[in-house]
Amino acid sequence: MDPVERIAELFASEGAAEYLGEPVTQAAHMLQAAQLAEREGADDALIAAALLHDVGHFTSAVSGQQLMEGTDNRHSHSGADWLAQWFGPEVTEPVRLHVAAKRYLCAVEPGYAGTLSPASVYTLGVQGGPMRGAELDQFAASPYAQAACRLRRWDDAAKDPDAAAPPFGHFRQRLANLVQRQAAG
Repeated sequence: MDPVERIAELFASEGAAEYLGEPVTQAAHMLQAAQLAEREGADDALIAAALLHDVGHFTSAVSGQQLMEGTDNRHSHSGADWLAQWFGPEVTEPVRLHVAAKRYLCAVEPGYAGTLSPASVYTLGVQGGPMRGAELDQFAASPYAQAACRLRRWDDAAKDPDAAAPPFGHFRQRLANLVQRQAAG
């Protein structure tokens, strides 16, 4: 099956489910994040990462519901690994690092933790809490750290039940172009 079609099916099926304690569906959340990235002029790869950052909730052996019950599903890693079938690191690495970015920002930016939703505060604890020590330097040294922090901020803001995000089809060609580039490379 075409990878973009496979992803579209995930948005229509599992994506229609509640987004883990937030007032939007999982698909609406990811579509809003991509729309925010697009509005800020992000490049195609980072817009795709914003759109796809939570696919690990659908493709992981441990569900998003289990995350809310206290088991870290490492959805950022499983999602990035799954996406790597079709996308390069400019898409997969911000996805892989978006949870680490939350932990990093909580450690280095005063007041950031206060902007998180209650569900995100809860998952922060499950995911290891704010970074400490060598973790901070290791994250900051990643060539994708800045992109992951941008993605994280869109992730945090993409929980508005009244927002009118574009449908998945709005991003379809952008994803197809990135898949083709990866296949050609």
